[in-house]
Amino acid sequence: MAEKKTESLKKEELESKLVDLKKEQMNQRFQHAAGQLPKTHVLRKTRREIARVKTKLNAAK
Repeated sequence: MAEKKTESLKKEELESKLVDLKKEQMNQRFQHAAGQLPKTHVLRKTRREIARVKTKLNAAK
């Protein structure tokens, strides 16, 4: 499902999405450490989405 969202993006869009995802991951880690993140499964989803974007970027080279 998430792969369909990333397969139609261009290289520049993938790079900006990667930056956004990394910022989101950092915020989630801070919230988790402070005990303010009720749904901890979003950490795993974000990490996997980052991996998908990185895979697409490497395949585009």
